Amino acid sequence: MGQAVRDSVFPGASIAVIHRGKVVFHRAFGRLTYAPKSAPADTSTIYDAASLTKAVATTSIAMQLVERDSLDLRAPVSRYRPEFAANGKGRVTVEQLMRHVSGLRAHRYFAETCTTPEEVFNAIDRDSLTCAPGTKLIYSDLNFMLLGSIEETLTGRSLAANFQDRFSGPLGMSSTMFTPPASLMPRIAPTGEDGVWKLDRPRPLVNDQNAALLGGIAGHAGLFTTTGDLSRMVLMLMNGGTLDGRRYLKASTVEAFLKKGDASRALGWDLVTPGGGSSAGSKFSSSSSWGHLGFTGTSIWVDPKRELAVILLSNRVWPSPANIKIRKFRPLLHDTVVDCIE
Repeated sequence: MGQAVRDSVFPGASIAVIHRGKVVFHRAFGRLTYAPKSAPADTSTIYDAASLTKAVATTSIAMQLVERDSLDLRAPVSRYRPEFAANGKGRVTVEQLMRHVSGLRAHRYFAETCTTPEEVFNAIDRDSLTCAPGTKLIYSDLNFMLLGSIEETLTGRSLAANFQDRFSGPLGMSSTMFTPPASLMPRIAPTGEDGVWKLDRPRPLVNDQNAALLGGIAGHAGLFTTTGDLSRMVLMLMNGGTLDGRRYLKASTVEAFLKKGDASRALGWDLVTPGGGSSAGSKFSSSSSWGHLGFTGTSIWVDPKRELAVILLSNRVWPSPANIKIRKFRPLLHDTVVDCIE
């Protein structure tokens, strides 16, 4: 981690390692920016989690809604959003959204044509598929933008309120939230300079431009958090849905969502790539390990067989997302952790 800071993989980062039900290593390295007088990063530093939002927040909410029969994974998306059926999308299911096999395009800069959340979702409704549903893995933010919207419709509440009441509040994740208040700015690691922001509006805190268009609360991005807080969530999932004597999810639900199924991804979570090349490195169990990455330099990887988890939060996108050194660093980090515990 110290070498990664010296090599400018990121200005700073925080890491938590969980082994056999306990946090056995929790430290921070570097600073909030590359400026010599920048504040040091510490374990209370809040990071923009980016796509970890998909797994930590949106997927967890989906788990509870499925348990309570409010959400049917096999149902077409159009059951919950009838307008989505346009242009041949009527057969796309909620499960296909979660496994990224819906056929929706990989990405789209909605800021080029949209100015409101309603316009964003109308644009998705009008879009056509790139391939038949269920035939090809295309990792797409659009899948989870839709899922988050469905969850808000079903509950009549925002994703932020749902996640706070169902998980982050009860779990004691006091530094985890969407749209953090200005009072927390000194603790938040910045993610980019204004010069690279393309939206024709004042830059909000969230790094993702589509999340910004949705008010900073979206199914695919927008969550801010710390390694300590994420440790609580990961411990709960590793423990079959319980933590400190409180049950948040049924063990059968956790197991069902983290299985491979017919696709190369679990429901809302990623799986280790067979044959190597995974960001989890070469030593996490390929048959059962699950995790997720975030564009800003964040990741969670869990190896159930070793009872091991590694949580990494960084702001590698400061000052520019062109810095991709983290791609080589992540596998090295995970392999090193496995070597240290064995």
